[in-house]
Amino acid sequence: MNADSFQRLDKVVHEKSRMAIMSMLAASTELSFTGLRNSLGMTDGNLTTHIRTLQKAGYVSVSKSFRENRPLTTCSLTTSGRKAFSEYLSLLEGIVKQAKQCNK
Repeated sequence: MNADSFQRLDKVVHEKSRMAIMSMLAASTELSFTGLRNSLGMTDGNLTTHIRTLQKAGYVSVSKSFRENRPLTTCSLTTSGRKAFSEYLSLLEGIVKQAKQCNK
């Protein structure tokens, strides 16, 4: 097993809550903050903290608007976020493949 592969994992994405957020956003164009929060069973504060980390890395964009006179916050992956997530998944798949070959 190549230990270097583990070192190359994107630490911003690798944290389980951020990986969950990115997985959900990768499957849609955008999701509401409340939709993400409810689907992931996270608190507002916890989700906000993780989204800020992803924003700071340039992986997620946040838009604020109004729908039916109520505030609406939506999140989506940026182009670099989609690329980073795709690269992360490819690297993870490679690690799993290596592990399976070692166990044969």
